[in-house]
Order: sequence, then C-alpha cells, then structure tokens
Amino acid sequence: MAQYLSIKAAYPNTLVFYRMGDFYELFYEDAERAAELMGVTLTARGQSAGKPIPMAGVPFHAVDSYLAKLVKLGESVAICEQLGEVTGKGPVQRGVVRIVTPGTLTDSELLGDKAEARVLAVHQGPRNQVGLAWLAMTQGIVVLAECTPDAVGQWINRVAPQEVIHSPDVTPAFESLLTEATNASGMTGSRVVLTLRPSAHFDGALGARKLQDQLQSINLNAWHAQDLTHAHAAAGALLEYARQTQGRELVHVRELQVAADNELINLPLSTRRNLELTHTLRGETEPTLFSLLDTCQTGMGSRQLREWLLAPKRDRADAQARIDTIGIMANASEAAYFQTLRNAMKGASDAQRITARIALAQAKPRELVALARTLEKATELSLALQNVRAPTALLEGLTHDLQVPPEVSDLLGRSIHPEPNAMVRDGGVIADGWDAELDELRHIATNCDDFLLALEARERERTGIANLKVQYNRVHGFFIEITQGQLDRVPDDYRRRQTLKNAERFTTTELKAFEDKALSAQERALAREKWLYDSVLSQLNNWLPALQKMSRAFAALDALAALAERAHTLHWVAPTFAAEPGIDISAGRHPVVEARLQSATATASAGRSATFIPNDTHLHSKRRMQIITGPNMGGKSTYMRQVAVIVLLASMGSYVPANACRIGPIDAIHTRIGAADDLANAQSTFMLEMTEAAQILHAATEQSLVLMDEIGRGTSTYDGLALAAAIATNLHDKRKALTLFATHYFELTQFPADHHAAQNVHVSAIESGKSGIAFLHQIEAGPASRSFGVQVARLAGVPSTVVQQAKQTLHALESKDADAQSQVDLFAAPQALPDVEPSPLEALLQQIDADALSPREALDLVYRMKQLQVRNSGN
Repeated sequence: MAQYLSIKAAYPNTLVFYRMGDFYELFYEDAERAAELMGVTLTARGQSAGKPIPMAGVPFHAVDSYLAKLVKLGESVAICEQLGEVTGKGPVQRGVVRIVTPGTLTDSELLGDKAEARVLAVHQGPRNQVGLAWLAMTQGIVVLAECTPDAVGQWINRVAPQEVIHSPDVTPAFESLLTEATNASGMTGSRVVLTLRPSAHFDGALGARKLQDQLQSINLNAWHAQDLTHAHAAAGALLEYARQTQGRELVHVRELQVAADNELINLPLSTRRNLELTHTLRGETEPTLFSLLDTCQTGMGSRQLREWLLAPKRDRADAQARIDTIGIMANASEAAYFQTLRNAMKGASDAQRITARIALAQAKPRELVALARTLEKATELSLALQNVRAPTALLEGLTHDLQVPPEVSDLLGRSIHPEPNAMVRDGGVIADGWDAELDELRHIATNCDDFLLALEARERERTGIANLKVQYNRVHGFFIEITQGQLDRVPDDYRRRQTLKNAERFTTTELKAFEDKALSAQERALAREKWLYDSVLSQLNNWLPALQKMSRAFAALDALAALAERAHTLHWVAPTFAAEPGIDISAGRHPVVEARLQSATATASAGRSATFIPNDTHLHSKRRMQIITGPNMGGKSTYMRQVAVIVLLASMGSYVPANACRIGPIDAIHTRIGAADDLANAQSTFMLEMTEAAQILHAATEQSLVLMDEIGRGTSTYDGLALAAAIATNLHDKRKALTLFATHYFELTQFPADHHAAQNVHVSAIESGKSGIAFLHQIEAGPASRSFGVQVARLAGVPSTVVQQAKQTLHALESKDADAQSQVDLFAAPQALPDVEPSPLEALLQQIDADALSPREALDLVYRMKQLQVRNSGN
C-alpha cells in the first residue's frame, strides 16, 4: 500500500483509480465514497492499524460508464495505470496518466453529443478587478476577459463552465460570490464544480509567458491582450491545470480571443430560464427553443447551434451573413439540393472532438476510421458547394475550410485497419502492408495453425499414436498431448511438461523453439503496433490546424442547414435590421407553442384542431411601452415571450416565425416572469420578484427589451400597485427601454394618459355560456374590460359553490359607489412640502452664533429658550 499512499498524497481531493490487473481499485475514504456514488460493493483488503482497509473496484473494460456517473456528480478522478512490466520483484511501476474532471472532458462516452465541457479560471486581482480565462478542450481556443467582482456572476452565466478554478487566497466575500454564482448557473441543468488550485499558478507574468509559449509568439499584441494582466494570471493557472489533467502538452491550443462585456446581447439567467431556451421551467431538455431548432446531423453542429443561440452578438454582421446564407439554402430552387447535402452529412463523426483527442494522444482506433469517413464527406460537400449559384461570402469560406490536404486521408486509409479492434492493446489496429516488420511478426503468429497441423501429422506417423494432439493454451503454451494408454510409445526425445488424469503433455526441442518464436512474435507485434499507432497520431499533429478548420466549417454548415430546414418547414421569414431602436413584427408566433399545437392537432381526434393566433408588435421611440391587460390563460405571457424569442432568433442569424420582422439595435433581453421562491437562498416569492426587478432597473437601456409580467402581485394590493406603477414609470421615463408590461392592476391602464410613449393593449376574451369564458388570444388596442378571474377558476375545477360565492362577492364589490373614495393618482410627481413658518424657538436658534457666545451669554440663552418652550407649551 506504500505505493498507493504516495500517489494518493499528490491527489488528496481527487478519487484515485488504481490499476491492479483487470480492475481499477479504490482504497480507504475513496473506496467508501465511490461505493456510495457508483453503487458498487465495498469490500476490504488487508489491515492498517489493526483495522481492515476499505476497498472498492470497477472492471477496466467498463470504466467509462463509472467515470461518466462520477463526473456527472461533479467528481474528479485520477487514472493511475501500470507503467512497467510485471517482474515478480517488487510492485509494478504505476503513475497517474490522466485526471478526468467535469471541465476538461473530450470523451464522447463521458460527455453528451450536444454538450460542451468548459473550464473557467478566475483570478481576484487588486483594485477591484477580476481576471477570467476559459477553455473548451475540444475547441482549442483560450478566451480572456476582465471585469469587476459584481459582474463575475454574469460572466459565469455567459461562459456556462462545468468547472471553475480559483486560488485559495481569494477573500471570503469573493468566495461566497463564486459559490452563489456557480449555484445559480447550475440551476440551468448542469452542475458547476469549484476547484482550488495553488496560488503560485495565478501569476500574471508567468501566465503571459505561458500564453506566448502556447501561441508560439513573442508577445500578445496581435490579440490586443498585452494589458490584461489579471486575465494573464487566470490563463496561467488555466493552462497548467489543463496540462496536468491531460498529462501532456496542449499542442492543439493555438488560438486566443479577447471577450468584451459589450460584445454580446445580455441574456441573464432569468431570461434563459423564462424563455425556456435550452431547458423547460421543470428542468427538462424539451420542448424548448433549442430542441425545436436542433435538427442537426452531427453533435458538433448541435453545439455550434447552441452557441449561436445563447451568445448572439450585438453587431449584426455575423447574423446578417447567416440569414443571407439561409436564404440561399431555403430558396425553393435550392431547397432540394441542400436537403441532399444534409443527408450527406448523416453518419459524420464528431471530428471536432476526435481532433482534440488526436492532439492529446487519446484518440481510439475506431475514432480514426470515423474521422477518415468524415473527411470523405467533407471533401464531397466542398465539391458540391462549389456548384451553388451566387454563394455568399460565408458559404464560400465554409467551402474552402472543408478542404483538408489529401495526405491526411491517405495516411488514415493506408495506416489504420478498416475494421480495427476497439483498443490498441488488443492488436488488429494497423492495416496490413503499412509496416514490413509488423507484417512479418503477424505472419509468424497467424501461421501457427499450419505449423501445428504439419507437426501433428509428422509425430503421429513417427510414433504410430493415432490420437496424438499438438495444442496450445495461454497457461502452458504449446504442447503434445498423449493419452495414458499410449504412453509406452512415447519417444525418448519427448520431455514431460504436465500430468493430467487421463493424459500426459510433452514438448520437444522443435516445438519449444517454435513456441519461443511464436509467443515472442505476438508480444513483439503488439508492441510494434502500439508504437506505429502512436507514430500515426504524431504525424496527424502536423495537420491539426487544417482538421480544426474543417471540423468548425462542418459544424457551422450543419447548423446553417438545420436553420434553413426549420425556415423552410415551419414557414419562417427573413428578418431585417434597422439602425434606430424599435421592434416591428407582423403576425408573430411563438415557435414552440405553435409546434406543440400542431403536434396536438395531428394526434387529436377528428374534428378537433387548434391554430396558433399570430399577433403584431410595434415598439419604437414614440411607442416604446405596452401596458398589457386581460385574463389569465388569455395569452399575455405567450405574447410577451414570443416577441423576445423572435428578437433572439433574428439576433442569432435565423429566420423568424412571422410574416415580417424588423429589429433595431438590441443590447439585452430582460425578463421578470412567473412566481417562484428560492428557498435555498432564503428568498421568498416576492423577494425574488423584487430582486429581479431591481436588476432590470439597474441594467436596462434604451436598446434593451424588457418583459415585466404581473409585477407586484406577491404583496398586498396597495403595495403591489404602488410598486408596479413606480417600476413602470422608471422604465418609461428614465430607462426608456422597449417594454412589455403585463398587469392585472386596472389602475395602471391610466398610465398612458400621462406617459406619451405608452399604450394600452389587451388580450381579448368573451364570456361563453358553456365554459364561462372563451379566449381569443388576440392582442387588441385599449385596456381590457375585465380580468375574468372567476371564470378561469371555474375552468380550473374550483368547486361550483366556491365559484358562485366568488361571483356574488365580486358583484357586490363592483356595485359599490365609485364616488365613495377618490381615485389616487399613481403617476403624479411627488408633491413638495408646504412652507411652514418657524417657531419662535427655531427663529432664535437661527440667529445664534455659537462660536461668539461667552459663558454668561450662553447661560442667559438657555434661560430664554426655556421661557420660549414653556410659552409654546401653553399655546
């Protein structure tokens, strides 16, 4: 156990998988913890200090399934392999060859096809500055940024890492901020792990040198990153952590980007959740906007599409380029052609991940075969795209990047067996004819049967033993087996090897010499094959940049083709962009709700159907706020969400579900929708509502889209009404954001009378004798006449006696004299306090020069003040 304990000491916070034969074993606390997490049996091995040593293990051939379970739970695992040969003299040499962590995954077995693993390094610098650096191992791009501590949560939400590393030297307040931010980010569906790294790794000067070495550059000026000293410190720790986890240099990480705070449209966590972009409010992956859009043929295409959706740029150049390209793909004359290209993408491998695994020397034989097939598809796609009439610049660029030097395909085709074994250690990986020495060794091994049959025939003839057999097994090697009844015929040159119950096993000089040669050939062939395979991976490193370009182009083309298919199938239109703020949508629809209605209609019984009711939206400088009233279930929230979704789709470069769409500059989409509490953080429903409202009021600008749904309903009527009025006033007068403000406070319908850029709209509904209410889902001008709350309660199944009592109470309340109490002006400016004449005592105090008083004058003054006080009391 001394060897295990020395290795474990270097990884105190990591589970150590210690290779012993055909198992990975865990000991002590690791075993107890892993047994609980993985559901394996906890046993014991030997004793320490008089107590049994806990032990648990998993078979080496099934390790990936257990690693996937542990990583999903946020655990990291150090893989300790046998590095030396078994000699029988002391323990076999072992060492950690790789550390599997949630943020540095490249294995498809451990990571979903549509998921991207990222690790983010955070460095708390002086003067209220924070350095950030992150890396997706499969992409090979390091990204740098700097921000204030208050903005760290927004960056974590934007980057969406699976792992955040930081120094133990951070302040307690900053550590709490990181914990809160990672917990909040983890609510979107994936757990975020906080990992401590040595403080010495977070050094700015060291980080800058590491970046220069990684980029093979003498400085960082070409990337405008030379002054980001705090980010350099984070990058140094990031690169060292990535190198240690992979157990080798990161030869594929050769790109650097600098991210700016104002580069992307801000999509706060609440917006991603409320719009159900990638997860429903229940945490499921569908039906969501992403699940509707994602008809990609490859995992890397799905990841690219997800990135476009969650990180739309404020600059419209990329979005316009995608829209123009989709226009060509979705065009009626080209649609069939591009559908053929989409079909050609089917079966393509995840070249992006395979390329990264080649660089890390982790690629498996079958992955290389899959890569070779994908290269063939990429070449076919590139040739086919050259026939497109009037291609866009984006399409031309993708066509060029899909082309990989033919030497890569040639190397893979000639070196790797077309149907290799899963692992190199099993042999059968290198193709015949690639290496003469390997072919010779294989010839010896594969011709064993011919030799054995010939030897068996000769020995039967020589000895006269008809049932003599020449055989082989892994324990005893090659032998001649003779039954007990024929032992008297055994020649003198036979040497006994093993005695069985009914037979004896022998060897001869000739058989022993062949055994040595054959067994040696098998071992040498496996060793040679491993060396040749590593050599192929090394040669492929020469074309890593070309492979990375190809995989990114393939992913982008796949994502564009999926958006084009959606546009064509769902009858979406191309949006246009304007320089002035505003949103103009004609006959807009919520794509996910519409798809669900169509699906329900398709499976419904005959005669039942549902059609989504489209609505127009017009927001601009003179009409930048809509006060939306109407009944619950009438469609207010759907209408508000569809506007935000259409704006987001246009901003990412997609066609949109509308008849026409024109979008001005957008810097953020803010939402305050729904009622829920956050018990884990001790926030009530109303506190959470006000917190989100406060964040919006601090962040919104004239170019922001704000959705406010039922603000103020978590408190008393007057409190909620007052807050709703004040928030609406702030958004209208100060923030001047493009705002959709839904409310049940009918007093707020007076808001547009005093605020010129606001207008009343309502969701129409009519009373129905059968159900009590019929929702028309149509947005119309003017305020709603009623809320229809009692009718909605009836639809929900509230007992009829309760509904009847509520109707009577409502009628009584509505029948009250409207003049019984005056209407409060909710939107009037605060009145100035009236001028009040000062009292004699206050007038006296105003005349006093305290610094000029003598002790005697001060005493007299006290008596005078006493007299004035008594006089005032008398009045």
